Amino acid sequence: MKPTYTPYDGSSTPFTIGLAQLDPDRWIEPDADLGDQLAEKERILARYGDLVLRAEDDTLAAQQEVLETLADYLPTQHAGIWRRNGDRMEMAGREIDLADENMTPLCRAGLLVQDDLVIMRRGENGWRIAAAFLAFPSSWRLSEKFGLPMDEVHAHVPGFEGGSRNAGLINRMFDNLSPDRFVVRWNWSVNWSHALYHPNAKSPEEKRGVPAEKALIRVERQTLRKLPRSGDILFTIRIYLDPLSVILAQPNATELASSMANQLEALTIEQTAYKGLSEKRAELLNVLRKAPLEAAPAR
Repeated sequence: MKPTYTPYDGSSTPFTIGLAQLDPDRWIEPDADLGDQLAEKERILARYGDLVLRAEDDTLAAQQEVLETLADYLPTQHAGIWRRNGDRMEMAGREIDLADENMTPLCRAGLLVQDDLVIMRRGENGWRIAAAFLAFPSSWRLSEKFGLPMDEVHAHVPGFEGGSRNAGLINRMFDNLSPDRFVVRWNWSVNWSHALYHPNAKSPEEKRGVPAEKALIRVERQTLRKLPRSGDILFTIRIYLDPLSVILAQPNATELASSMANQLEALTIEQTAYKGLSEKRAELLNVLRKAPLEAAPAR
């Protein structure tokens, strides 16, 4: 087993915007977990309803644009995984009726891919969350952020508060994003249970009794693209959960562990608290600093 992405290797810095150009052919990246994660999305949607799926009334056209974009892209770029026959899309042993009016277009779109889908819309106060299918949240709740502009969405993120340089940069970058330009960024955090639906990562109960060796590194692959018809921005979030033990078993474990430890040590008190690591950072650092040395072959 090998991690798909390792942004903690120094290629991405926590609490920075860090956008990079993305090849449009690599916009959506499925893997062997597609079927299981689509089933998990259905289960979460059935259980939590509008806590994970909601939309402003006037976003139906944008939702349909997202659905049509994915319905065209997926069988073209990944013909061996997604197969379209009229209004039916088959993938990973599952089938979605693309014209099923019992579901919103965004719901149908979200059940096609492992990624969560968020539609951002420009308003007087900047870009806001206007519609979202967020089955796999990382320490936040759609019910608390829905409809809010980016300044308020990031109000509690150190360095991204309203009026900060980063807050202004986000709105300007969204304004300047063109439909033919795709961008990507990565984020990572530490989880203590193997749960894709994870709105409460900062809960101390979750960490209690879990040794640092059992931590999971939660990597988010986030992409942004502007929708040409609506002018809205589609924000996708794909989650990867990698046990720390797997990372420390890689051939370059020493470099990965050292870089991860360096990034953890560089966090401010406020950033550490935001990441929910105040109680566990020292323990994690101890594991990261010694594990590669223990795994190294004797000379």
